[in-house]
Amino acid sequence: MKLQFLPFLLWVPLLALPAFGQEQSEVPYPESVTVYDQAGFDSESGVITYPDTPKTDVIDTYFGHEVADPYRWLEDDLSDQTKAWVEAQNKVTFDYLGHIPFRDTIRDRLREDWNYERVSPPTRYGDYYYFSRNDGLQNHSVIYRRSSPDAEPEVFLDPNSFSEDGTTSLAGLSFTQDGSLAAYAISEGGSDWRRVIVIDTETYETIGDTLENIKFSGISWRGNEGFYYSSYDLPDGSQLSARTEMHQLFFHEIGTPQAEDELIFGGESMPRRYVSGGVTEDQRFLVITAAESTTGNELYIKDLTTEDARIHPVVDNFDNTHRIITTEGDRLLIFTNLDAQNYRLVEASVSDPSPDNWTDLIPETEHVLSVGRAGNSLFASYLIDVQTSVFQYDLSGELIREVELPGIGTAGGFSARSHETMLYYTFTSFTYPATSFSYDIESGTSELYRTPDINFDSEAYVTEQIFYESKDGTKIPMFITYKKGLEMDGTNPTYLYAYGGFNVSLRPSFSVQRLIWLENGGIYAQPNIRGGGEYGESWHLAGVRKNKQNVFDDFIAAGEFLIENGYTSSDKLAIAGGSNGGLLVGAVMNQRPDLARIAFPAVGVLDMLRYHTFTAGAGWAFDYGTAEESEEMFHYLKGYSPLHNVEAGTVYPSTMITTADHDDRVVPAHSYKFASALQAAHAGDNPVLIRIETMAGHGAGRSTQSVIEEWADRYAFAWYEMGINPFE
Repeated sequence: MKLQFLPFLLWVPLLALPAFGQEQSEVPYPESVTVYDQAGFDSESGVITYPDTPKTDVIDTYFGHEVADPYRWLEDDLSDQTKAWVEAQNKVTFDYLGHIPFRDTIRDRLREDWNYERVSPPTRYGDYYYFSRNDGLQNHSVIYRRSSPDAEPEVFLDPNSFSEDGTTSLAGLSFTQDGSLAAYAISEGGSDWRRVIVIDTETYETIGDTLENIKFSGISWRGNEGFYYSSYDLPDGSQLSARTEMHQLFFHEIGTPQAEDELIFGGESMPRRYVSGGVTEDQRFLVITAAESTTGNELYIKDLTTEDARIHPVVDNFDNTHRIITTEGDRLLIFTNLDAQNYRLVEASVSDPSPDNWTDLIPETEHVLSVGRAGNSLFASYLIDVQTSVFQYDLSGELIREVELPGIGTAGGFSARSHETMLYYTFTSFTYPATSFSYDIESGTSELYRTPDINFDSEAYVTEQIFYESKDGTKIPMFITYKKGLEMDGTNPTYLYAYGGFNVSLRPSFSVQRLIWLENGGIYAQPNIRGGGEYGESWHLAGVRKNKQNVFDDFIAAGEFLIENGYTSSDKLAIAGGSNGGLLVGAVMNQRPDLARIAFPAVGVLDMLRYHTFTAGAGWAFDYGTAEESEEMFHYLKGYSPLHNVEAGTVYPSTMITTADHDDRVVPAHSYKFASALQAAHAGDNPVLIRIETMAGHGAGRSTQSVIEEWADRYAFAWYEMGINPFE
């Protein structure tokens, strides 16, 4: 999930009583640690022996309906039983992958493709211009700085020094306005829990103590005295899977112990699941957003220039989404979808900023809007059939010009501080590597800043956008990229990827890992299915809760379109998705096991009856609903939940589930239980594997090496199971 889980017996007191409508049984464990000596793959016989995963007698009752959960014990990431199971499953998976003859060739080719310099545009803080650079195969990009645009750069912060194996990453960096102090966050093992360290940017001296156990947080400075951050109290039991409830906004004063940090908002007096706070550029206001789910938020402001000022509500409900883009004197410029499903920009007075007094500055149109400020201008980016158009306005809402972009694709980065005269934006598409441009705010002139030196001939490939019909007749857009001249005879290996949830828009973008697939005759297809934000909130709502089946139907229809129109066949189709997209793939595998030859459900939400009891999973209820809220919703969720619809005797696609043992966003128990159920039920010879990354999380902050290793395994598995050797 973009921001973005069941208790073990150890944690039942934390969760108090079961919710209304559900009765939970205690969780028994296997009597002793199971030894999986038989598990593995025999390359001579071609026989896979899966771990004989023990089942236990766990029954939950929802509204009088009993639901078995025999693999409940795998939810305990702290147990020796689970650790032994993980080791056994990885042995099977890596034994199998290890016998694929071209796996090493794919890895080597991916390393060649990845090995190019990547440099970000600069941002000035104080006396220095800061930017990130990766020489190609470094595990993490290094932060550099220079005293002028032409000066020799020096290393400011090197995340590659945080750990020898690359499992500790930089997860955030924030400077004071004068650039004299910086606070940076680090993530260990891919966890969403962070540590924050403050340094003097001239001496590199650490200032004060390291802040611990910070989660789902930005870092926003108030002058040089300190900063605001958000976190939860540490849960009992495992930090990686136990439920987190009340987010809290704190202020940390530099040089004081974290234990003395001031609670600003949230906690027991005002419980909210997600809370964030940021100081406006003029340092006048603290802006607080608070939410119970991933959609809709309250909005508050506090005047920092007035002693003992109270926190004032701007919007006091969760019905819509709002954020303050910028302030200008007593004007608040608020981005909102209140009465505007495609969003609008409104202005309000600090004296009475309630919605009744909002006036449109940039009204809603038929296209989805996003807004940023740079210098004395506003930049309105519109998503028009999933492609970016950008218009520049002055601060009174008068149109200045349309920004001329390099082509059809995705542009981003149209924001900068109010005193800047130049901004830097990035443009990309499926065959256009991410390229940086400078933009003169006054004249509207764009100039190429930096283009990556990649061994890739974009003219050799084509991207088309088609519109196909879903089951209910809704037109769904899909991008399809492939090598020019490719014959559409139904034999092309095709990688079909989608997400379909949480208002997330999948836009055209370039991915280096995709090159090897395209170069070797593969097709990449990306449908913009419902549940996303490509056509505004109405598109999102068409794929949530009891509309969730629309998402699966849209994806199935995409696969059918590709097959019916000769792009590929079922035997040459791989379906893929991660997180909410992992749910998508898991559901489609059950509903249409014949659709595709390969399935890649990654870090998926796969147990829809219990997802909301892990970490912050309850915040996803707006999109999913929960099994406890009504008998009708229980039946709906159980009707598509991937774990609960695995059916014995079914021939499933060749499947490689991917997850990570430190994923505390979508805990790996989802994937562990789903893999166990699939292996027990599967009636065919297709392999059903689970690849479990160790010391890694939901995906962010992974080392370059671990990412290359996983993509090599994905492509090796896909081609091998399709009966293709791409290098012959």
